Amino acid sequence: MENQENSEKPNKNPINRFGSYWIYGLIALILIALNMVNMGSDTEISSNRFEQMVQEGDVEKIVVVNEEVAHIYIKADKAKSDKYQDAAKNSFGSARAHYTYNIGPQESFGRQIEKLFADLNTEGLAMPILTYEKRQNWLGNLLPYLLPFVFLLILWIFIMRRVSSGSSGPGAQIFNIGKSKATLFDKNTKVNVTFADVAGLDEAKEEVMEVVDFLKNPKKYTSLGGKIPKGVLLIGPPGTGKTLLAKAVAGEAAVPFFSISGSDFVEMFVGVGASRVRDLFKQAREKAPCIIFIDEIDAIGRARGRNNIQGGNDERENTLNQLLVEMDGFSTDKGVIIIAATNRPDVLDTALLRPGRFDRQISIDAPDLKGREQIFNVHLKNIKISSEVKASILSEMTPGFAGADIANICNEAALIAARRNKTEVDLDDFNYALDRVIGGLEKKNKLISPDEKKIIAYHEAGHAVCGWYLEHASPLVKVTIVPRGIGTLGYAQYLPKEEYIIRTEQLLDRMCMTFGGRAAESIVFDKISTGAQSDLDMVTKMAYSMLTVYGMNEKVGNVSFYGLSKDQFQKPYSEATASMIDEEVRKIVENQYQRAKNLLREKRNELEILANRLLEKEVLLKSDVTALIGTRPYDVSRSEDVEETAIPDASGFAPDKRELLPDKLEEEKTEE
Repeated sequence: MENQENSEKPNKNPINRFGSYWIYGLIALILIALNMVNMGSDTEISSNRFEQMVQEGDVEKIVVVNEEVAHIYIKADKAKSDKYQDAAKNSFGSARAHYTYNIGPQESFGRQIEKLFADLNTEGLAMPILTYEKRQNWLGNLLPYLLPFVFLLILWIFIMRRVSSGSSGPGAQIFNIGKSKATLFDKNTKVNVTFADVAGLDEAKEEVMEVVDFLKNPKKYTSLGGKIPKGVLLIGPPGTGKTLLAKAVAGEAAVPFFSISGSDFVEMFVGVGASRVRDLFKQAREKAPCIIFIDEIDAIGRARGRNNIQGGNDERENTLNQLLVEMDGFSTDKGVIIIAATNRPDVLDTALLRPGRFDRQISIDAPDLKGREQIFNVHLKNIKISSEVKASILSEMTPGFAGADIANICNEAALIAARRNKTEVDLDDFNYALDRVIGGLEKKNKLISPDEKKIIAYHEAGHAVCGWYLEHASPLVKVTIVPRGIGTLGYAQYLPKEEYIIRTEQLLDRMCMTFGGRAAESIVFDKISTGAQSDLDMVTKMAYSMLTVYGMNEKVGNVSFYGLSKDQFQKPYSEATASMIDEEVRKIVENQYQRAKNLLREKRNELEILANRLLEKEVLLKSDVTALIGTRPYDVSRSEDVEETAIPDASGFAPDKRELLPDKLEEEKTEE
């Protein structure tokens, strides 16, 4: 209501608002009129017609102006005749001439008038009154000097009015640069997202719903002496639903909701970020109780003192300092709750994370099996699906997928079904969508020579055979030599389990399975190729993580160097330890490579069968592999619905930290 009243005020009395402009316009009109009064006629005549007017006695007066132009005035009774229809109208009275005539030199013009009356019978005719005047067009002379001052005056008045009115248009942006850019959501701008649209985040929803409930019923908590947290920090990988949860808060809360990004505080001008923080909290206090949501807060919340330039002024630090004061300083008011989101909590300043500012840190991870099923149920509501498509099946097909990934797969499946002119989306469309999301677009026009195709077939068959006969390897789902994406000529897909603790035996089996492609090339062709680059990268990171992160080596010991190194060029251990780690990594890698070669030599017949069938069909499912080489010895009971359609996520190894993420160790994808 307050916004509506403010928006109506300028329209109540528009005349008073623009009164000064009317005055300026009236003054300009008067000046133009005065200038036109002193101007001569626009109708110019020739010498013959001038002589004819004089001879006929129609001229009443002749005024020579500035010895250059003669202004001719016709008698009043004669001016009404038809022959003077082209005469200039006396719009400003008799001061304006009817005609003008260029006289030339002044002496010759006087003699010309006398000669005209001397040669004629001038009886009864009065000689026209001949006068000489000096006139100055003062407005025309002053106009070149006045125009710059008039322009500056108008520009100054315009700027001052924009500043005083607090306008947010383009003209006022330079004066509003210190104003907050937060978007306000209140009862007039309702958000349609609710907690019903957020699935798979039950624990996080409970924490955030408590904040919303406190704002709606504060006495319920304050009566017992409790205090609601001033700040709630949402932490999680990209795509897990942090911003979606904040939108649901905006949709559910019956209080004003300010939404802003961390980058909106950052400007190249000194002091702008701090000014915007002050303005944001000023608006929030006026609307209290309310919620402020800052997305990607790491843009302004990074730890102070890092990468500082000597003698420089870090605008980001000034903005952070102001934010710290506003959240918990002397001028802190009650009723303003801050919700922030980031996927990089390790770079945030410790002062920002302490109790009293961000009291609660809610971790939002990738959903588990049950969570993925709930997310699929939300997205499948808007899609026409066939009866065979079930959220439980799709959830087992997508281990490690975040909410954004699931939404993307559902959308891709719908687009694929529409492209195929189907009336509903079936399971085959979801399989194709998963292949496209994981492996990339199918390259049907990529020409591969028969020799290269044979190498790819044996490489992928090596992965499949090793994974088939290793106890701790994930069950095979699909193996293909169809090229997809950029540089992906083939891949084997597995269905991992939902595991959170990984043992040494499991890691070694997965390393051996990853080496299956290169081992097959070495056995069959007695040569190796560059196709195992991604396999080597995965094995190397896995081996270094076993030694330097998880302490899975007797010689190196139960030590972990993860997180100790601040500088990427400086190792947190001695050169002797580094040499020992490198030596042990080479031993582990070489042992698993030889183990893969020994297994494939033992199963050479199965390798040949799978490779030859891959050259024929290009794609083999688990049922095809079972029919060709028999049942997998270590298979566990699994749902028949997902047996041939499950697809894993991409590898979960972080290359920049040499880290094995525990929640994604089960995900494997071998590529050539």
